[in-house]
Amino acid sequence: MKENRITRLFGIKHPVIQGGMVWCSGWRLASAVSNAGGLGLLGAGSMHPETLEEHIAKMRTATDKPWGVNVPLMYPEIDRLMRLIIDSGVKIVFTSAGSPKKFTPMLHEAGVKVAHVVSSSKFAVKCEEAGVDAVVAEGFEAGGHNGREETTTMTLIPQVRRATSLPLIAAGGIASGEAMLASMVLGAEGVQIGTLFALTDESSASDEFKQRCISLQEGDTMLCLKKLAPTRLVKNSLYDKVREAEDGGASADDLRAILGKAASKRGIFEGDTEGGELEIGQIASAIKAVKPVAEVMKELIEGYEKSLHAIIGS
Repeated sequence: MKENRITRLFGIKHPVIQGGMVWCSGWRLASAVSNAGGLGLLGAGSMHPETLEEHIAKMRTATDKPWGVNVPLMYPEIDRLMRLIIDSGVKIVFTSAGSPKKFTPMLHEAGVKVAHVVSSSKFAVKCEEAGVDAVVAEGFEAGGHNGREETTTMTLIPQVRRATSLPLIAAGGIASGEAMLASMVLGAEGVQIGTLFALTDESSASDEFKQRCISLQEGDTMLCLKKLAPTRLVKNSLYDKVREAEDGGASADDLRAILGKAASKRGIFEGDTEGGELEIGQIASAIKAVKPVAEVMKELIEGYEKSLHAIIGS
């Protein structure tokens, strides 16, 4: 693949960023993606500061390639976490779920490159005003926490491209070289991939979660919990309770009571596939095997190159 603004910005071989997913994106997954030529991200959203510090130290022994940390800005100890990231010498941070305006100047002062995840062109413009280095435009096909707009990736990318001059990364529903090429045609310069990497050998998600996800069919995930934070979930017993409550007009507090404590940890990390919260993207229904990251990355790049040559040669 040719160099572009994303590969130059992060110093990576391939414009492929691994999503910083809760309970999936530990040092084993992030280092494997970086070693394969992409950009691995530690998922700080499911880590206490001390745990993140441990994973940062392990990343330094596992790879000499660029890597970063994904930080949801609704993190309860956000100020402490940002200070830890800066003091640890992390050089790339992806932020999400909030405004990047507060922390971007502080991160830049420490020599950190900043990308922010958005679900609309309006927020992409605000990111440019905030001074971020790149923007991730994520369609509602994505797993986990999602945009309220319910705009698909293929609709979102060209609109964000028209709205901002920032380096643009596409996310949501991308799990093949063909989808990667389609995103590039629409104006993206890189892709952020979550679900495909969540279902690899190196992901810290439980085997039960991985096996449930690779057995999914079309329509087996749905966006719900809009009174809390829109989240794409696998249909299971917990989802049925949430859906029934939402249909009955449940309040945000009612929904929190149904979810209980650490619902995503129960489902993704501990493997409670019926009583836990199973966050995964729509594209899971197209993934039928758990593979090593190196194989996944090889298939992605080969699929991209093959599709590109087919178009150029036609």
